[in-house]
Amino acid sequence: MELTVGPNQFFWSPDRWTSVHDDLASAPVDRVVLGELVCSKRLPFYQDRIPAAIATLLDAGKVVALTSLALVTLKRERKLTSELVEMGVEVEINDLTALAYLPEGTRFSVGPLVNVYNEGTIAWLAARGASRICLPPELPLSSVEILAATAANLGVATEVWGHGRLPLAISGRCYHARLHGRTKDNCQFACEDDPNGLDIRTLDGQPFLAMNGVQTLSDSYACTAYQAEALEKAGVAALRLSPQSSGFEKLCRLYRQLLDGEHDAVHVVDAIGRIDGNIRLSDGFLTGARGVDWSGKPLQP
Repeated sequence: MELTVGPNQFFWSPDRWTSVHDDLASAPVDRVVLGELVCSKRLPFYQDRIPAAIATLLDAGKVVALTSLALVTLKRERKLTSELVEMGVEVEINDLTALAYLPEGTRFSVGPLVNVYNEGTIAWLAARGASRICLPPELPLSSVEILAATAANLGVATEVWGHGRLPLAISGRCYHARLHGRTKDNCQFACEDDPNGLDIRTLDGQPFLAMNGVQTLSDSYACTAYQAEALEKAGVAALRLSPQSSGFEKLCRLYRQLLDGEHDAVHVVDAIGRIDGNIRLSDGFLTGARGVDWSGKPLQP
């Protein structure tokens, strides 16, 4: 099974963005998706570094793709989307409107923010040119098995969200700006202060969600360590790892060791806890009644 690194969901400084993606050149991952997924206002801060990152990763033997925005609303965002195909690498669509800008016959991949919930959708996307689909992270294993088999029969590879805070929703409004009493147009990039998202708790102090600009994320970090074998048997081609601000290269190596049989899930989960023992892990969308459920023991801080 392969490892894909998804697009960074957060607003990082250009140097942090470059450092994490430079490290991926030597990390044991097969595919890297670059670009801005969440908010087009973030892109100018690191846009000029994307071509160098593409070149570095290609030289290291990685497959590289560029993501579309999850929500394309403005004229300049439509222009940015139309220019993706000019970069010379595969485009990953996370908003179906991006298809309008791909020339007929262009092969593309589909990100987890597109609602691919049934066999008919997979068949339609395959006929349109999709070569790879990352399934939405809220699907149970029983559905993944059916969709992976359907995709394989159509020559389409499937991915499953392997690790990281789960993308739950995208809004036209900016939560971070509102929290600081600002408008979206004058947000002053408040989300920069929360490089892995801002934790949100209920009124009685229970962990609930995470805020990331216009995006809502899970409080817990999805972790497929205990489900990787079942996913591979189901025909899933790759696990997708979502970048985090620290220890990400080590995280990639842990998952590679898990898939190669060098370490078991218990060892990998324990090592993930040593990277950051303050996070909660979950795999309930695959196996449980609630997405927040977890098959293993809680991490020890």
